[in-house]
Amino acid sequence: MECGATGSTEPSSTQVSDEAWDHLHHDIAQLTRLQSEPHKLLSRRLPGLSTLPISPVEMLARREANFSGRGRFSPADSCHVLSRYLPENGPSVIDKMDSSGYVSQFSPDGSLFVAGFQESHIRIYNVDRGWKVQKDIRARSLRWTITDVSLSPNKSFLVYASLSPIIHIVNIASSTTESVANVTEIHDGLDLSAGNDNDYGHQACNIFSVKFSTDGRELIAASSDASIYVYDLGANRISIRFPAHRSDVNTVCFADESGHIMYSGSDDGLCKVWDRRCLIKNEQASGVLVGHLEGVTFIDSRGDGRHLISNGKDQTIKLWDIRKMSSNLTQNPYERSSQWDYRCIEYPDHLKNICHPSDISLATFKGHAVLRTLIRCYFSPANSTGQKYIYTGSADNSVYIYDLLSGAEVAKLSYHDGPVRDCSWHPDFPTLVSSSWDGVIAKWDFSDSSQNQGTDSCVIL
Repeated sequence: MECGATGSTEPSSTQVSDEAWDHLHHDIAQLTRLQSEPHKLLSRRLPGLSTLPISPVEMLARREANFSGRGRFSPADSCHVLSRYLPENGPSVIDKMDSSGYVSQFSPDGSLFVAGFQESHIRIYNVDRGWKVQKDIRARSLRWTITDVSLSPNKSFLVYASLSPIIHIVNIASSTTESVANVTEIHDGLDLSAGNDNDYGHQACNIFSVKFSTDGRELIAASSDASIYVYDLGANRISIRFPAHRSDVNTVCFADESGHIMYSGSDDGLCKVWDRRCLIKNEQASGVLVGHLEGVTFIDSRGDGRHLISNGKDQTIKLWDIRKMSSNLTQNPYERSSQWDYRCIEYPDHLKNICHPSDISLATFKGHAVLRTLIRCYFSPANSTGQKYIYTGSADNSVYIYDLLSGAEVAKLSYHDGPVRDCSWHPDFPTLVSSSWDGVIAKWDFSDSSQNQGTDSCVIL
């Protein structure tokens, strides 16, 4: 897919033809095939002829006849079935608050859902118990809004950040439903501006992004002082702090479960790759990914240590392979527009079709709007879709779902009366939840008729 290539502006069928795979000539096409295509003997219509997608009924009949010789569906077979049912129907309203919604996240197993709002509220819903509020948290020392939250891997703790150098950690496994900071429960403050052995003399920072490590022992945070922080929870101290960009670092995440590689994105328009094993002696990025014309608002890793997507203020999502990264670039070679402020001005028309002269991204997706706030984007779940899609919130009050390899817009979910900053797809089922500045937490599912088929499929896979 060439620079500037976009999906259709009109929602297309959720059934993407086999030709769609040819739009992206890269091994991510093969990886996605392996995760989301059925066994060739389950999809063959005539001898030597394979036509996709094949209906779930036909796949079930061939499974029962043991066409594949395995007597069951493989994970890829299951993903091929489940990825047909997009969460595009509804929505139903889970909750309505009096302040803007900034964060919405499922836990990795889908049993909990966390929503963070501007006026100090964080709510944790028990999905398995009919979305009952399990924890109602009133945040401590909040500045402006909740900028990010993160659940620990064991679902016992939650950290939240705001425009402050202090992030707070809450024990959510306690029996208390109402958690008012330092009134009903202690919200321990972790001060990222405190001195440490690697002190650079930085002034107080605002935290835009915070994440638990896979083992739950560390936190990584992105801040307004152009730095990345790694906090050791066992030692209760900052273990690493280093200047990462030339402007605000809006997002940071781990590349995979090993925790060695990190990705960051900044208002300088660059995505960077960091290897923690090299940071002690050399505080330089392992590589730089160039292609955005404006600042990067969010990064999501595919989890394979190679691929990631980023949302940019240039109104695009870009797909990257870190094996194409530059190792000697220190700043963005493109001169960004200093007259444009994404918080209050629409993106200039004359910039919409410009390509970065040094763009090394694999693909570019357009159609959504990245304005007003740090809009987030994600890969769809591996368990149910094989990461066949990417999805994003949008400043035009909608959620967009794109086919990863064809670039086609396969769904646009419109309901909210304000920008959708965050959204989250259930790891196992076709359910997507969006949070908006209108204060509404909305749940999208597949249609009633499809739901019956989908439920049956889930039971007998």
